[in-house]
Amino acid sequence: MDMKPTISNFQRSKSLIPTVIQDERSKDILMLGYMNQNAFAKTRETGFVYFWSRKRKKLWKKGETSGNMLKVKEIYIDCDNDALLIKIERMGKNVCHLGTKSCFMNKL
Repeated sequence: MDMKPTISNFQRSKSLIPTVIQDERSKDILMLGYMNQNAFAKTRETGFVYFWSRKRKKLWKKGETSGNMLKVKEIYIDCDNDALLIKIERMGKNVCHLGTKSCFMNKL
């Protein structure tokens, strides 16, 4: 079954879909970002992860300034068609903007 986020999915979620990034090899969860329809299309088109920056209000390629890009290996959509999981190959050392491999480093 080839499922894809549709316009209605982006509209239902106020134009943004939560996107979990997972390292394909280690299976580590690395970060959570948000995609709008343009970010999703650009990700599919280029093979590299793009997000919508809620803070800067613009499309951005993950790693465009740091060099820590995320190469797409597989894209999954959840059963409600309102969240994505992207398995990636890291093209740099870190994913988090704080300089760590994962954004999920603080255990509660």
